Amino acid sequence: MSSNYILGNRVDSLTLAAAVARVASFIADGSPHHIVTMNAEIAYLAYKDPGLQAVINRAHMVTADGSGVVWAARKLGTPLPERVTGIDLVQALAAEGARRGWRFYLYGAAPGVAAAAAAKLQEEHPGLVIAGTTHGYLGPDAMPALLAEIKRARPHILLVGLGAPKQEYWIATHLEELQVPVAMGVGGSFDVLAGVVRRAPAWVQRLNLEWLYRVVKEPKRVKRALALPKFMLAVLHEARCRR
Repeated sequence: MSSNYILGNRVDSLTLAAAVARVASFIADGSPHHIVTMNAEIAYLAYKDPGLQAVINRAHMVTADGSGVVWAARKLGTPLPERVTGIDLVQALAAEGARRGWRFYLYGAAPGVAAAAAAKLQEEHPGLVIAGTTHGYLGPDAMPALLAEIKRARPHILLVGLGAPKQEYWIATHLEELQVPVAMGVGGSFDVLAGVVRRAPAWVQRLNLEWLYRVVKEPKRVKRALALPKFMLAVLHEARCRR
């Protein structure tokens, strides 16, 4: 598995199928692994935050979650085979996990959302084992009980939907204690899976305008979307420096 660097952040050169195969190898190995699904917003945050960048670069797999990262890799002369979004990887892992008997635990999102997302995944992938779900609105006092519950559930894959960069820091902090073979930050994927948020139509995704669709549907995301032009300018500057 080869890796590229965008604004100092590692991203692995992977197709969706290769990412699933890599996760299967992590599970077979049994030791804890951290997966980051990195979009342009996270990449720009990490560019400005050395602590977050260190977490990303220590992760065992980093996928290109979004067209912005794929564009950046191409501009920097290190093209990626395709984007591998968090939600697409979750769906692919659920399909594979239903066949292999992998156990999943979903932590994050508003009360009831993770449970609804889990139910939807089981409906779409018969035989999928859900070891547990917990919403993401827990205070520090509740954390020891959550960690104990996850350890008792013994999932193969822990999906954490706390939003970036909180989910990346949370996984990095607790990965060794939990000893989960695979822990992956999935952002707002639970909301989409549960039907709380609608994903952009396929034609919008093909045009690489999924980010704009989400801003139109959720105007509160405008401030977050402003990271995209800043990311693009930083990438163009890095491309000039590499020449």
